[in-house]
Amino acid sequence: MPNDRLRSGMLKKGLTPAALAEQLGVDPKTVERWVTQSRSPYPRYRHSIAELLEESESYLWPDALPTQRAVQVSQSEVVHIYPRRGAVPTDLWQQLLEKATRQIGVLVYGGLFLPEFNHRWVPTLREKALAGAQVELLFGDPEGRHIAERGDDEGIGVAMSTKILNALAFYKDLRDLDTVGIYYHDTILYNSIYRFDDEMLVNTHLYGTPAAYAPVLHLRRLGGGDLFDSYVASFNRVLGKKRAVWPEH
Repeated sequence: MPNDRLRSGMLKKGLTPAALAEQLGVDPKTVERWVTQSRSPYPRYRHSIAELLEESESYLWPDALPTQRAVQVSQSEVVHIYPRRGAVPTDLWQQLLEKATRQIGVLVYGGLFLPEFNHRWVPTLREKALAGAQVELLFGDPEGRHIAERGDDEGIGVAMSTKILNALAFYKDLRDLDTVGIYYHDTILYNSIYRFDDEMLVNTHLYGTPAAYAPVLHLRRLGGGDLFDSYVASFNRVLGKKRAVWPEH
């Protein structure tokens, strides 16, 4: 039986078997067998393919790992759980950013605390983008209905929109970079997500509670796990609903 999920993922990314084979350093016929005969690649290739296609390994190859083993691997992706965002070591945010070389993603409503309290945050983002990293920053739409609802839930009203605009002011120096995307979204934000290559901080949200007082998960992607990739998929779904903050850029 063919692997239709793998085939579909390759089509979405515009990858032919030959192109994928070249990126992985394998024979094109090997890739064709993965697709047409549903053969499972070695773990190192599964991880690379999942990264390229932005899908989880468990989605592309449901039978690659026994269910219990997949659960164990996913549990191992949790590096640490912090009871609230303020308990995250202040230097961890910068450390994760400085280690990243390929993919940096931020999904928040405002996230003002990062550039406001870390003067190296935005300059480091610029350095990473200039070195070739893809940077995607998603902020809540100040005029969106979900921002208004969140402000009401937290009892701060229009202050939520003001925080977003204040945060964006810090990022104006990134507007001229081709590898930086700065966008608005108008979605319900179940979690704030901060991705640094294969590590991630997920700030869970609690109804009526500011994000600063909600728990944070520190995740590290492992081959065969799907917890990290589940949050990547969520990030990408919001990214699909984006609109540019500065359309003229």
